[in-house]
Amino acid sequence: MENYIYNIILGIVQGLTEYLPVSSSGHIELAKYFLGYTPKDSLTLSVVLHVATVISTLIVLWKEVARVLKGLFQFAWNEELQFSLKVVISMLPAAVVGLLFDEQIEQLFEGQIILVGGMLWLTGALLFLADRAKMTNKKVSYKDAFLIGLSQAVALLPGVSRSGSTISTSVLLKIDKEEAARFSFLMVIPLILGKLAKDLLSGDLELNTAESLPLLAGFFAALIVGVFACSWMLNLVKKGKLLYFSIYCFVVGGLAILAKLFLG
Repeated sequence: MENYIYNIILGIVQGLTEYLPVSSSGHIELAKYFLGYTPKDSLTLSVVLHVATVISTLIVLWKEVARVLKGLFQFAWNEELQFSLKVVISMLPAAVVGLLFDEQIEQLFEGQIILVGGMLWLTGALLFLADRAKMTNKKVSYKDAFLIGLSQAVALLPGVSRSGSTISTSVLLKIDKEEAARFSFLMVIPLILGKLAKDLLSGDLELNTAESLPLLAGFFAALIVGVFACSWMLNLVKKGKLLYFSIYCFVVGGLAILAKLFLG
């Protein structure tokens, strides 16, 4: 029963923090640390929770996804094809870093609480700068897509918010805030699905009957919470309310570092 409860808690944390710019990976590590919970297969649980939030994104942004897919099947140099190319370009930095340094990155997700705290401060700094940026109507260019992709690659580190870093980078590039959020949420879909395919083909994912039901509990918790968090975040970014998340990241990052230093 404990596995069910812990996985549901981690699913809720993943569903909320995948979209809120406060680092899902960092909060998952903090949650496991404070719960004293070490999943039997952290990789499988991580993939399951990420797939759940991908489905949440598809549910909330289904109109955009359908429009892009419809445009692609027109086989013309249209807006949808250009958008898809920008998404591909944005994926390249994180895909290259993930492929070359996969094992080293995995080692950073093993109770590195001080690193998580420091990276939450970095996320807080980015959000603070983005909150002060002026409103514009600029769309994402090919160059912008690559630069946003670089920030997504940095977000492979635990504690650096993927949505926070990509949205902040977009806003600092003077891209429209709502456009920035939508692009940020859509650009991660192929990356996570690609990671899932890689792990399945390599045999790294292990699933046994005893763990399947607790994993499903975590999956549905992340899926349901993710739908609400995705919609909520789109509205928050449009209103430009990033400062509150910046303060939150500074506070939680500091508390995490203090907890690790004094509690071990």
